[in-house]
Amino acid sequence: MNCKDAYMKFSRLSEHGKSLSLLLARLTVAYGFYEPARMKWSDIDSVAQWFGSIGIPFPALNAYMAATTEATGVVLLTLGLLTRLISLPLIVVMIVAIITVHLPHGFSAGENGFEIPLYYMLFLFIFVANGAGKFSLDRLIFGEKTN
Repeated sequence: MNCKDAYMKFSRLSEHGKSLSLLLARLTVAYGFYEPARMKWSDIDSVAQWFGSIGIPFPALNAYMAATTEATGVVLLTLGLLTRLISLPLIVVMIVAIITVHLPHGFSAGENGFEIPLYYMLFLFIFVANGAGKFSLDRLIFGEKTN
């Protein structure tokens, strides 16, 4: 067997891990949104004040929208339900977080840079492109197939 054939065989075998990797990624991203959502809901008025202080328009409305989007994202990503759909507003939340909070600090997560929200955004793009995988309610309810 030459290198190309070996690589192609490995590639075909690797496809079997796609749904498991999507499940693990969904659960990890959902867990990552859990604490920020919980913290926002525990003191939404302070979040609205902070949003106003960093120049976010309609700070109370946006605090509720961000908290609701994150909390909904936790539930839907965990279940693999409406995965492609919920990923879009979560991407918007990450874009706003990068622009308003993290960008001035550069890339490094250790310096509160945009590294971590960028990673979340990239995972969310993967969910938009690939769906939730076999281990999801999307597959069960909608029959959504993985590529």
